[in-house]
Amino acid sequence: MGEKHRENIMKNIKLGAFELDNIYCGDALELMKKIPDESIDLIVTDPPFAIEFKARRNNYNRTQSRVLEGYNEIPKEKYYEFTKLWMKEGYRILKDTGSMYVFSGWTNLKDILNAIDEVGFITINHIIWKYQFGVFTKRRYVTSHYHIIFVVKDEKRYKFNKIEHYPEDVWIINREYWTGKIKTPTKLPLELVKKILLYSSDKGDIVFDPFIGSGTVAVAAKMLGRHYLGFEIVESYYKLAKERVSKVQMGLDLFNEIDGETYEEDDNA
Repeated sequence: MGEKHRENIMKNIKLGAFELDNIYCGDALELMKKIPDESIDLIVTDPPFAIEFKARRNNYNRTQSRVLEGYNEIPKEKYYEFTKLWMKEGYRILKDTGSMYVFSGWTNLKDILNAIDEVGFITINHIIWKYQFGVFTKRRYVTSHYHIIFVVKDEKRYKFNKIEHYPEDVWIINREYWTGKIKTPTKLPLELVKKILLYSSDKGDIVFDPFIGSGTVAVAAKMLGRHYLGFEIVESYYKLAKERVSKVQMGLDLFNEIDGETYEEDDNA
């Protein structure tokens, strides 16, 4: 079956008010209400921060003019309620056999963990993603890791493909350094997201990201033959995500060639 024919078959599949294999620009808290109950196989997301985060800045070797503005921050005093609201919707739309992976820095971790418990999710693992560099500090240790909370609705029925014989809960995966292209200030490595999808979904499953940013979850899903659905409130990020996904060939690993650019490991920081 040709690539064009396969993509045509996957088009126009509806999920409530939405078309699968698509990304929508809007507020996730409102859009998630339109997704049917127990219709999502896997949620993977890196929610907005609750810190003073300057979106156009020169860190991680990014050229300021190439970093998109507009990162959507949540005020710290409202972060727990915000988290609880979107997680309640996540719980409602997730299948009993599904799972959710939530990324968090340590500053927001307490709110994330409390909301997980309050909503009713069951925590399976607390994964540590160790990357190769962090922001320079003078009076504290440099943060060079991220938390990934792996949760489910039913601890006896959730899907888990043991793709490694001894799957550990510390993942050492370098950040990606995009050379010469526009990018968002926060972006998950494609290798990291693909690993999650391989463990916790099968081909044809529906993968959802309510805060899709530059579109990495959708890119990984399309590469691996999963359906995807994503929301993004920042219009410039939404446009970037749509462009990235449009240039991925379903089922083919184009890890080093998306958008004709190179993804490099940054060893200079």
